[in-house]
Amino acid sequence: MTTIDYNPEIAKRFRGFLPVVVDVETAGFVAATDALLEVAAVIVQRDDEGKLFPGEPISCHVQPFPGANLDPRALAFNGIDPDHPFRDALPEKEALDHICRPIRHAVKASACTRAILVGHNAFFDLGFINAAVERTGYKHSPFHPFSTFDTVSLAGLAYGQTVLAKAARAAGIDWDENEAHSAIYDTVKTAELFCRIVNLWGEPLTAGTDRDAAADSDQL
Repeated sequence: MTTIDYNPEIAKRFRGFLPVVVDVETAGFVAATDALLEVAAVIVQRDDEGKLFPGEPISCHVQPFPGANLDPRALAFNGIDPDHPFRDALPEKEALDHICRPIRHAVKASACTRAILVGHNAFFDLGFINAAVERTGYKHSPFHPFSTFDTVSLAGLAYGQTVLAKAARAAGIDWDENEAHSAIYDTVKTAELFCRIVNLWGEPLTAGTDRDAAADSDQL
């Protein structure tokens, strides 16, 4: 594993949570029954000036679990052939370990307590991760089991857009429709969008700031 100097200041920005952007590609919409086919993650980092930036993506293809449903409509949408000989897909438990090991390392190196999943419709991605964790009995998931940061809401607030492609373009991020709907591409673009929005907002408001004082004076 390449050694990365994580900035522990990021732990202060999100109350001890390390944001990790995740996107999954699946063979349907139901996490309990439909196959998980691809996972990608980007660990968010912070520079010395307090700006967030995306790390390098981590990804793998995943073998459908025994008895998994494979909806032809979902496969046609994401273009994945689960039986393709060059997929080099991993069983679910190995895939989870491949993704989660570097995230656990980053959580520790960043002085955080755990990771928090960032996603575009984050409940969907976390649902499939949690289902795979439960199916495999995986004991080392770094993610909070239900809390997330959702770029749908953040982009709606910041740019008035909720579709990932439209939100990315509104944020000035390049978007290639030919690359979209792969886990790696969507994760990288979601990570860029999340960092752009957080950097646009700046540091969190705290009691006693000038903006708080101004708001209080307006109510007098």
